[in-house]
Amino acid sequence: MTVSLDPQAQKVLDLGRLAHEPPFETGTPEEARRAYENGFPELQGKREVVASVSERTIVGPVGPLTLRLYRGQGAPDANAPSLLYLHGGGWVIGNLDSHDEICRWFANMANCVVVSPDYRLAPEHKFPAAVEDCEAALSYIRDAADDLGINARRIAVAGDSAGGNLAAVLALLARGDPHRLTAQLLFYPNTDASQAADSYRRFGEGFGLTAPTMAWFRDHYVRGAADIDDWRVSPLKAGGLAGAAPAFIAIAGHDILADEGEAYAQRLEADGVPVALRRWQGQIHGFVSMGRHGPASRQAVEAAVAAWRKFDLAF
Repeated sequence: MTVSLDPQAQKVLDLGRLAHEPPFETGTPEEARRAYENGFPELQGKREVVASVSERTIVGPVGPLTLRLYRGQGAPDANAPSLLYLHGGGWVIGNLDSHDEICRWFANMANCVVVSPDYRLAPEHKFPAAVEDCEAALSYIRDAADDLGINARRIAVAGDSAGGNLAAVLALLARGDPHRLTAQLLFYPNTDASQAADSYRRFGEGFGLTAPTMAWFRDHYVRGAADIDDWRVSPLKAGGLAGAAPAFIAIAGHDILADEGEAYAQRLEADGVPVALRRWQGQIHGFVSMGRHGPASRQAVEAAVAAWRKFDLAF
């Protein structure tokens, strides 16, 4: 059965066509960043008020790494649950401001502390730079848990698109840690850099994120073809997923990444990992960042928080 586009998704696609912006792959990364930074305020709604927002700089793998911290309204001053949120943008674009709205929603809905790192972007910093920065951020919030007023045993990771890729990778890397992650909350994650899934054919043009743009992102991120098969780039290619944190996975039905998101959920379930899979069939890639134009964005975060609460019985 063919599912029609959600009015929110159609509105965003219409706005994109009216803007007449050239595809990212026809320009430089710097031009793509400027275009993205100019465009995302038209997609996102009014910023929710949280209890506090602050930034701190930590020592990263190769230099300073900025973290933005959001304490949600109702979050306790000590032993609060926390969420490491990793922004999307194809590892090339995106920043702390582009995903500020989502972080605020999570902070208030989950009464938690959200930490978002300004990880290094490609192509200036290719794989595994982003992974290393995200690992450093996770290590920091564990080590500084008392200072941050969080519980080191109640940390989850989340992200959208390329950020969902990084969150999935962190969840696999964290399997041997003494304090296991309580959840991985993934919005339309990129899990297979080979880009061969059938959804690339079905939705490769006309639905926002195109197949050529996704190839442009990937090729800026990886150092060479061999990286495509590295599970830290393509977690779907990992030999086993057992022991990873319970997963919430949101799928947009009209998205080139839909099939690999479904496949990752199936792999996790087959390896004994609890999975909450939700499908927004009429939506397009990136819909969680489009809160100005419809309710589905916030509803997806609400669903992720509900799944997190079920995974973490201490909530």
